[in-house]
Amino acid sequence: MQLDKFTDYALRVLVTLSIRTPDRVPAAEIARLYGLSANHLAKVATELVRTGFVNSERGRGGGLRLARPAGDINIGAVLRALKQHEPVAECFSNVGTCLIAPACGLRSPLAEAQEAFFASLDRYTLADVTTSKTKLLVLLAP
Repeated sequence: MQLDKFTDYALRVLVTLSIRTPDRVPAAEIARLYGLSANHLAKVATELVRTGFVNSERGRGGGLRLARPAGDINIGAVLRALKQHEPVAECFSNVGTCLIAPACGLRSPLAEAQEAFFASLDRYTLADVTTSKTKLLVLLAP
């Protein structure tokens, strides 16, 4: 399974916020650090706020920060929250047009594979993937 840019950027936001805890970090600053579109990263940040992984505060001194400790943010849960409405294949959507969908045996194995992907990520928290904080801070220096 391949992550799309939206999910990749969401994980980058969470890593950045984890290593900068307890500071608030503006989405525009995160976008600049990674060389990403500020507009696109703002959409990512909005979704992370909506799904409860990040808090946002407007105004002077505002920005993003983790909604809970990094050790309580499960990577599998993040991906499920961001990808729950995106089918792994056309036959999983309600608007599928695949001719063989009624007789195809791929649906079950694909669903199983997707769940195995998420299950492997369930073993890790944001704290687990940010143990090299010093190195990450150097790489993401403002």
